[in-house]
Amino acid sequence: MKVLSGLALIALSLTLAGCGKKDEGNATSAAPIAAVAAPAGTSWSETVAETPEGNFVMGNPAAKLKLVEYGSFTCSHCRDFAHESSEELKAMVDSGKISYEFRVYVRDPIDITTALLARCGGKDIYYPLSEQFFANQSAMFEKAQGLGDASYQAMVSAPPAQRFGQLANALGLIDYAKQRGIAEDQAKQCLADTATAEKLAKGVEAANAQYNISGTPTFLMNGVVVENASSWPVLKNKLKEAGI
Repeated sequence: MKVLSGLALIALSLTLAGCGKKDEGNATSAAPIAAVAAPAGTSWSETVAETPEGNFVMGNPAAKLKLVEYGSFTCSHCRDFAHESSEELKAMVDSGKISYEFRVYVRDPIDITTALLARCGGKDIYYPLSEQFFANQSAMFEKAQGLGDASYQAMVSAPPAQRFGQLANALGLIDYAKQRGIAEDQAKQCLADTATAEKLAKGVEAANAQYNISGTPTFLMNGVVVENASSWPVLKNKLKEAGI
């Protein structure tokens, strides 16, 4: 599948996965999970490894509870979750009881553009940079609204190797990344990486097939979808019920 067809799939059929879901329900509490100390001189929240699928996992690789989030950089509920959960979730990860993996659920070309830049600096700054791109969401949307339909359509119809670079430039994302340590040439190279863009699109197809994603954010605990949890207060309670 070519990148263009992948983007069309995202724009047309995957938009059914909305931003935000209903929060409700309770779970039976499990036995507490024992804490595991990080190796001397390190912390689990700063321990990040790349998975064979190209995602990044934060925390103890042998953690008893593995939390996965499918989230979108253009989803306001995902932005709110990133802001509200940041400190407490990192503290949970630092306990060694839980690992956390953010899998980008791309819904449109702007999502892919942001995702390509977020991973451009590699695993060690992926999570801090992702948080900052979420913090920039409103400013990015303001610039997007100022583009006009004709300009936007011209950019997303450009050849794949140029498409995301043009969008990033128009949305101020290249300058935003430069201010956070990503060199301009490096950013442009990442934005021209059509293989990674296609991999992100295929990751959405795989997530839908395996987990039937109905909205973002969607969370998995040890490979099982956490029902009715899209906000940090609700998910935090479910994590505590799971023994964290």
